[in-house]
Amino acid sequence: MPIVKPFMNSLRFSSTAGAGTGTGATYSILATTFTTDGGTAATAFPTAPAYYNLYINGQIQTGDTSTVTTSFITIPDGDTLSSATPIVVEFVVN
Repeated sequence: MPIVKPFMNSLRFSSTAGAGTGTGATYSILATTFTTDGGTAATAFPTAPAYYNLYINGQIQTGDTSTVTTSFITIPDGDTLSSATPIVVEFVVN
């Protein structure tokens, strides 16, 4: 019997650190402040991604750097970043 690979796709969202609110452990960026790959404003992040990757200033971050929901991403101490620092979240969905 042949092996059928599951469908996989990635969705990327971009913003800047200046779009976030809060300080320290509660610093988060709302999904609605991100732009999609298509150049439109995001309304929410995917509900059940296989996994996600966070890139801060183009550098991939370790898994313990953030948590994500459909409404926002929390980056503890993200408020210490320069406000122009690019933030990209890539969700892999199947």
